[in-house]
Amino acid sequence: MRGGERVLERLLHLFPDADIFTHVYVPSAVSATIRSRTIKTSFIQKLPGAARHYQKYLPLMPMALEQIDLRGYDLVISSEAGPAKGVIAAPDALHLCYCHSPMRYLWDHYHDYAASSGAAARLIMPWAFHRMRQWDVSSAARVDRFVANSSFIQRRIQRVWARQSDIVHPPVTVDLFRPTRDVGDHYLWVGQMTPYKRADITVDAFNRLGLPLLMIGTGAQAAELRRRAGPNIRIVPRLPFDELRRAYARCRALIFTAEEDFGIVPVEAMAAGRPVLAFAGGGTRDSVVPGETGLLFAPQTAEGLIEGVEAMEQWLPHFDPDAAVSRAAQFAPERFDAGIRSALAGV
Repeated sequence: MRGGERVLERLLHLFPDADIFTHVYVPSAVSATIRSRTIKTSFIQKLPGAARHYQKYLPLMPMALEQIDLRGYDLVISSEAGPAKGVIAAPDALHLCYCHSPMRYLWDHYHDYAASSGAAARLIMPWAFHRMRQWDVSSAARVDRFVANSSFIQRRIQRVWARQSDIVHPPVTVDLFRPTRDVGDHYLWVGQMTPYKRADITVDAFNRLGLPLLMIGTGAQAAELRRRAGPNIRIVPRLPFDELRRAYARCRALIFTAEEDFGIVPVEAMAAGRPVLAFAGGGTRDSVVPGETGLLFAPQTAEGLIEGVEAMEQWLPHFDPDAAVSRAAQFAPERFDAGIRSALAGV
């Protein structure tokens, strides 16, 4: 259950009679709210290993989407971080696309994905992805209205598809978090330890700073980061939710090093009354208010982060937890609901 699934849950709250169409469905991986709905899968579900390796079937997904029969539906909402918008709605149906991001592996991060792929994949990718880019752009014409999850993604939509979009930030359950006066001396990092999250620069920076750091996450880089981490850095794979809430509320500040499409983690930290030191790129520009709820750092390097932490140490005495909580409230689920209703009303 990550950001995309949380958006789906809230859409189901808005549209309680909606059916769900998806490529692959693993009941144990989603919430009871999602499991309670009618869920239909594409032919990708039946392919070998699809439950764990569905990404490898990306070249087949346009065909699979176009085979989904949406006759009889007068409203279609696609939740797009892959090719979901390419479904074919009925001629008189309204198609709203909530876009988390145009496909990163086709556009912004193509060369990063290619560099980290095996030899066989690198041989196929230039041909397959060239065709997919053509389909991705042409299928954007099937959408009546786009909604972006941040101003960062709004600019991507304009650049890649030449389409205008509204901005509706993802729903964050901010009321689950509470500030505390029992704040510790450690910094906090939360996320998947994959290359683009840049957990590596956090380890390198805090090895040099010597300040206490708690890192929560798993991923391809986790084992390597444990080997590199100094004694001032504690890395745990995951925490029960109650412990995670306490970790947010007790940290000196949250470190957020990724260039995210939006970034829910910084909003959760602010809801817990703590400041955020975030990379000055991506969707965090929509949430973190520099000098009020946190600071931004650049470049996205260990050196840039070190300078950011040193600036944070100087600024922390001026931080007001109430300002962070108030800012986080602007991303509550009810704000998402109102934004989606407004986007639909404007079509």
